[in-house]
Amino acid sequence: MSSASTPVNQRHAFAWLVLALLALAGAYWWWAIGRPVTLPDAPSARIACVSYAPFREAGETPLDPHAFISPARIDEDLRALSQRFDCVRTYSQGQGLSAVPEIASRYGMKVLLGIWLGANKQMNEQQVRLGIATARKYPQVLRGVIVGNEVLLRGELSSAQLAGYLHEVRAAVSVPVTYADVWEFWLRHPELASSVDYLTIHVLPYWEDTPVSPERAVQHVATVYAKVQQAFPGRRVMIGETGWPSAGRPRQAASASVINEARYLREFLVYAATVQMPYNVIEAFDQPWKRAQEGTAGGYWGIFDAQARPKFAMVGPVTEEPRWWIGWLAGVAGAWLFVLVGIWRRRWTGWRGWLALKLAGFASGCALAWQVRQMLYACRDPWEWTASLIACALALFSALWLARWIAARMADVMLVSLPRWLRFGWLFVLAFYGLLLVFDGRYRDFPLGLFMLPCVGYALTGWLSDRREASMPWLEERFLAMSVCLLATVVLAQEAWLTPVAWLWLGLNLLIALPVLLEWWHGRRRLQTQQA
Repeated sequence: MSSASTPVNQRHAFAWLVLALLALAGAYWWWAIGRPVTLPDAPSARIACVSYAPFREAGETPLDPHAFISPARIDEDLRALSQRFDCVRTYSQGQGLSAVPEIASRYGMKVLLGIWLGANKQMNEQQVRLGIATARKYPQVLRGVIVGNEVLLRGELSSAQLAGYLHEVRAAVSVPVTYADVWEFWLRHPELASSVDYLTIHVLPYWEDTPVSPERAVQHVATVYAKVQQAFPGRRVMIGETGWPSAGRPRQAASASVINEARYLREFLVYAATVQMPYNVIEAFDQPWKRAQEGTAGGYWGIFDAQARPKFAMVGPVTEEPRWWIGWLAGVAGAWLFVLVGIWRRRWTGWRGWLALKLAGFASGCALAWQVRQMLYACRDPWEWTASLIACALALFSALWLARWIAARMADVMLVSLPRWLRFGWLFVLAFYGLLLVFDGRYRDFPLGLFMLPCVGYALTGWLSDRREASMPWLEERFLAMSVCLLATVVLAQEAWLTPVAWLWLGLNLLIALPVLLEWWHGRRRLQTQQA
């Protein structure tokens, strides 16, 4: 064996290892999310109280002033919820929700009646008027009236304005009156305590400014609850919202998943039973409309999905994805697609090219299935579906082109260089999305399955290319390559270096950027040699 061929064989061996590991990783990931996970059982399948909003069908949103939910729909929901919950919490009046107390009484349920407050004074007066009328009509059904929800958090009212509404409602009804907000805002506005009969705090470990991991979440709730009790001695404190999302982007150590939602809820119910505290969990049904405000995670806080199906049981193992085998089918389909496309204008022979295509195709199929699964949770309308599917099609096209080149190189056939505009296009898209993640990333997902195809493909082509013959990258390519590395590092820092997905995001950006930077370095060396 000649010394010149040894480095080439070493690069090929490493490329084979990478292709095999990628295919195995794709198969393992899909297999792993289909395994049942043993979790602690809840003390009971019944839950004291749950947030209820009926806006769960396509296009429904409480932000539409003309939206109306029929009493029949509410009756159907509450009849089902009464099998698991003793109470429901509502957030507003009007739009059909004033019928909730009457219907809840049919099924022996209690109600925490919500009055929505915002910046619009006229709308506030209407809400207060409707809430007072309902509370006077059904006092025996109500556990309390919640005047305003997180209005201080949103900055739409001052504490003095809020206190005015609280005093107005307290003077007009015979049931306890409270205000609900994130726990920190009660500590910032202790003067409101004199305006309520009891305090209602929201403790959402996933949404904290410093997110809490699911393993530590219930301990965090206990710490917060004790802190608020200490700040307001002798006052009754209720947890008005607590829960965990089943889907969405990770936030530092807090990861959204069905497993973590089930773990948190079960462990919280165990804790709540030991301290005998009043609580309400969020929420009964997934709310698709919330994705427009809070990203993917906003739509998946429900114990039931938007079709009113339970996501998990309160006892026994829980499975993240029962249809995990679809990922394997996608991998097999990808392998055959890559083989079929590889036949076209083939310039090589032998088993090595076919094997490279199959491995690349299987890994690509698993990755795209991962991305489509994320799209099922995240896409809200035809425009988002169209844009996402076009992006997936472009990623598949790029992966096919790159895999044909890799297969030929693994079969020891030299091909012409790949089109530079394609790599430039992916670098540009990565840089653009990196900017969005840095400056507006709180609610944005990490599209790893989409970018895995071009990033890994260009890393392998860069590894297998003859660096001595590589041309100097464009100035724009060099700028974008450095930019994507920097932006991905900033995203990781924003996640406090704790989010595995952010590490993967940085890895993908490095995979496509490093070949560009190496080509630049080798190009400069060749230029210096020529000048010498």
